[in-house]
Amino acid sequence: MDLFVSRENVKIKTHIDPHTGCLAPYTPQGRFLHVPPSFPSSDWDTDLGRPWWRDSTYEVGILSSKTRFIRIINTLTSQEQTLEVCSEETIGEILGRYLPYNAHAVSYTWKHCGTPVNMDLTLEENGVQDEDKDMEELRMDCDAFTASLHLYFNDDLTEL
Repeated sequence: MDLFVSRENVKIKTHIDPHTGCLAPYTPQGRFLHVPPSFPSSDWDTDLGRPWWRDSTYEVGILSSKTRFIRIINTLTSQEQTLEVCSEETIGEILGRYLPYNAHAVSYTWKHCGTPVNMDLTLEENGVQDEDKDMEELRMDCDAFTASLHLYFNDDLTEL
């Protein structure tokens, strides 16, 4: 299954208009820029060029193939934070998002199941499996189990 969708293939959702019986753009909140009207109109120019949703200058990010929740547990203070992370994020990137909760997170050793993790790899690559599919298959609540990373403080004297 290809998770990447080309901008050229993106189209506006359509439906059969109940009044005209014709295929029309589905815009329940009203029309927006570059969407044709749902009825024939002589005052709408069909030569618009590239619509905004196919223009890369308006791209603000990429869509993750899957997000998941991870618990980060500081073993020194017993504080726990739950973050929603992308499956493509490395643990180093997760550390960067965890810094508002612990400004000294770089001074910690990050471990999963007692094994130090490689900060340049993703959770899956470090053996932190996403068990959502298994939980769904067993008809269990996916939120009942959240994988965790444990932080162990290093007395490295980075902050005096």
